[in-house]
This record gives sequence, structure tokens and C-alpha cells, in this order.
Amino acid sequence: MVVLEPDPQGSPAMIRVHLENQSVSVRRGAVPKRPAGHALIRLLCGGICNTDIELLRGYYGFAGTPGHEFIGEVVEADSGAWVGRRVAGEINLACGRCEWCARGLGRHCPRRSVLGIVRQPGAFREFLTLPEENLVAVPDTVQTAHAVFIEPLAAACEILEQVRIPKAAEVAVLGDGKLGLLIAQVLALHGASVHLYGRHRDKMRIVEPLGVEPCTGSERPAAAYAYTVEATGSAEGLATAVAMTQPRGTLILKSTVHGAVPIDTAPIIVNELTLVGSRCGRFAPAMKLLKGGRLQLDGMISGEYALKDAARAFERAQEPGVLKVLLHC
Repeated sequence: MVVLEPDPQGSPAMIRVHLENQSVSVRRGAVPKRPAGHALIRLLCGGICNTDIELLRGYYGFAGTPGHEFIGEVVEADSGAWVGRRVAGEINLACGRCEWCARGLGRHCPRRSVLGIVRQPGAFREFLTLPEENLVAVPDTVQTAHAVFIEPLAAACEILEQVRIPKAAEVAVLGDGKLGLLIAQVLALHGASVHLYGRHRDKMRIVEPLGVEPCTGSERPAAAYAYTVEATGSAEGLATAVAMTQPRGTLILKSTVHGAVPIDTAPIIVNELTLVGSRCGRFAPAMKLLKGGRLQLDGMISGEYALKDAARAFERAQEPGVLKVLLHC
């Protein structure tokens, strides 16, 4: 049983992370009230994402509680079947009434809110609420620290929902950060021959057991790949990816960079490249991979902190070479 401690005024209270003016604080506040159709969830583990770091730096003019990568335990729900279960949560809260929702694309709903990013307090707090329809049960066979990767893993899986990449096709993945490593693993398990381009040999070793070929050094082959994935997180990555893609090839864009990204469109037009923007994905394919147990995730965890030590955790997450930093409640 979960017991909610009262604050001095007698109402249930909790701690939460707060970002504002490029600083991280931990504040005490009331446990959120559960609307009808929602679940009240106790946070077990959350992951600090590059988006959270960008929010700290001023992305979206954000002020509030961040966090959209999480695993929690359901405390209350309209459906008793959820109570006591470990869950992940789809981060887009869609209206359910527009044409995008009718097509199963609520993540593009123009009236959506987004957990920890847009008009919805995030998961870096002891208790949060989400619609029950957003919940995804975590099987007992999947570790909590692994399950917390489900949201970025779903974003990696989205590539295969959008682009038909033949098995055994050579694919270049640019970027050896958290998302790049997950993309490389997803594509390798799909059967592609993945060449991972990055600067950190120690990070690339994490995914070598899946047959991913690490490519270090400053040289990048020109027009070498029919499929290229840009996940560097840098403004310069797009131009490099364009140069590496064959005529009539497909370039999948995963980096979201704060600010404008200059690009010469001439080689894109002359070489008739297809550019595919790729963002969030469905959780079902990601959960299937997590259940399979072949993903290399332990090496991607660079630190674990208590929720009350969130300021230290965010400092660690911003250090060069650091991958996933977890917050535990």
C-alpha cells in the first residue's frame, strides 16, 4: 500500500522537480488530484532526456516540472485492473476528437498536451496523473531501469514505421548519443547492416554485440548510403548526412536542435533526396524489443540519483560523454 504523507496543512504532499531560469530546484507541493479516466501513478524511475536538458536551457520558454521518460506504479484508477501494476505512459495527451486522433495519430493532434513539455506537468515528481488510455503495462520480465528507455526506444522504432528499410541494407547512423545508440540497435535487430558514426569509441562498444560497425574519425564517405539517419543533435549534422546519402536515397531526421539550422538545399534537390522527419513512436514495438531481452541497455546508464538530488542529476546529465541519467523515487 502507498501512504501519502500529509504536509503541515494536512493535505497529501510530495516533492517535485522544477525548472525555471536555467536552474533546477526540488519543491514540495500537493499530490495532484486524479481526474475521471485518469490514473494516479507513483514514480519509480525517470530518465533525463536531451529534451529535458534543452528545456532547462530555455527551449519553449519552459517553466515547470519536466520528465516524460518514466516507469511508475498505479495507485488509483477508474479500472481496478491497473492498480498495483508497473506502467509506462504515452506522452501525448490527445483530444480524441479530431481527424488526426481518428487516424490513430494523436501524437500530431493540434490540441494535444505533452507530458513534461507542453501544458502538462511532467513525471519528475513523486506522483503524476495520466489518462488510463495512455498507460502501457510493463511485464514482470522487464527491469524497471530498462523499461524507462521505452519512450526513446519507441522513437527509434518509428523509423521502421515510416521507411521500408530492406533487411541487410547498409544504413548509416550519425551520432553516438543516447538516441543514436538506440536507433543503431533497433535497425541492427531489424536485420540492417548498421554503420554507426561517432566520436566516442567507448560508447560504440555498447552496441557492437549486435553487429553494429563503429566508424570513428573525421572522414565521412560521400554518397555512400541509400539510407542515412541523422541523430547527432547538432546543427552541423544535417549537412554531413546529406553529403553521405546516395542520389534518390532517404535521409531520416531525428535531431531537434534549438534554433534555426542553415542548410544548402541544392544537393538535396540535385540528388533528389527524400527527407523524412521522425519524432515519437508507438510503444508496442518498443515493448516487444524490451521483452526480447537483446537490447544493450546497462552500458547506457551513466548515473542514478534520488529524486531529491535532481540538481546533481541534471549536472551529471550535461557532462560530456554521459548517456542516460536516472532519477529514482
